[in-house]
Amino acid sequence: MYALVEDSSITQIITNPKAMIIGDVRYPAKIFSLWSKSELNAIGIYEVVTDSTNFKDEKWYINTNESFAFADNQVTRSWGTATAKAHADTLWTEEDKTDDKIPEGKDVGDVAVKGLKTVLIEQLKSQVANELSKTDWYITRNTEKSTAIPSSISTHRDSVRTKQAEMETAITNASDTPALETLYTYVNTGTEENPVMERPLGELPILEIWCYQLLQQEM
Repeated sequence: MYALVEDSSITQIITNPKAMIIGDVRYPAKIFSLWSKSELNAIGIYEVVTDSTNFKDEKWYINTNESFAFADNQVTRSWGTATAKAHADTLWTEEDKTDDKIPEGKDVGDVAVKGLKTVLIEQLKSQVANELSKTDWYITRNTEKSTAIPSSISTHRDSVRTKQAEMETAITNASDTPALETLYTYVNTGTEENPVMERPLGELPILEIWCYQLLQQEM
């Protein structure tokens, strides 16, 4: 990414090399690959330096629009202070009702916008349902044919539900958005030579692929 600077002001952001007219001169796109930095600077073209200090993970934060500044012969791209997404649900209020903002079928106290906690728990429930679906046929067979469910399958399903409950509790108890982010952030709990990436929230027990394939053959 480049910027065109004229009279110390940024007049154009160039996302891809292209032919340009600067002053009365037309320059081909190949100058971006053939010319040196100083040669480009001499006609007012500067490579943009990105300062990501304030840019945060958009899963958890709402970033400001990017801005560009020219100083000390350098164009810098940066962001303002990010705003944390709401971790709790936003509910319809009496004021919303007075202003006739509440949609039909909803009332004061109902959820207007889901917070991160609700969204994350819904995602977790979907993951749990997907994992349990791998062995649901054992339950169906037991119901229809009274065929015993292998203890390993029952144990696995119980461990999934137990871990789900632990994870939902951790999400629910998170005090704010940064706390939620921490739960989901992987850190190396091993060594530099033998890294082990784990997150505080943990993981759902997953049926091993080889075991799942064997189960499929039994169906």
